[in-house]
Amino acid sequence: MSNQPATTDDDPLAELGGRPVLLFDGVCNLCDRIVQEIIPRDPTGKIAFAPLQSAVGRALQERHGFDADDLDTVILVEGNSVQTKSDAAIRVAELLGWPYAALVVGRLVPRNVRNEIYDFVADNRYGWFGKKDQCMVPDEDVSDRFLE
Repeated sequence: MSNQPATTDDDPLAELGGRPVLLFDGVCNLCDRIVQEIIPRDPTGKIAFAPLQSAVGRALQERHGFDADDLDTVILVEGNSVQTKSDAAIRVAELLGWPYAALVVGRLVPRNVRNEIYDFVADNRYGWFGKKDQCMVPDEDVSDRFLE
């Protein structure tokens, strides 16, 4: 056992200063479009992003007990807190502030109902919106918000 302090190489979140990280399917056109819609609505960069398929995405999934080969679930990691599916989507809206935070009323709908709808869209997203051959490459002006 080493007495050396942990480095940011050991913990990809250390360099983020506690920013939440949204893990998304990097080859999904719908998921990519949603991320592209979040970015301008989060001008201060509160939220960081990582494709589920990236080394960081896979490591965070495994750290929190998720199957890194399951790409059907968006995951929001905030410190030791993890939210998935509709809970993650609502939390992202909340983080974006008004008017998007108004979507927290979605929590009034039972989670199982919200997640049934989420799963239906997730199961059909490639057929409806298509997919890419590789994960998106972020524009240079926002590349610091993406973890690989």
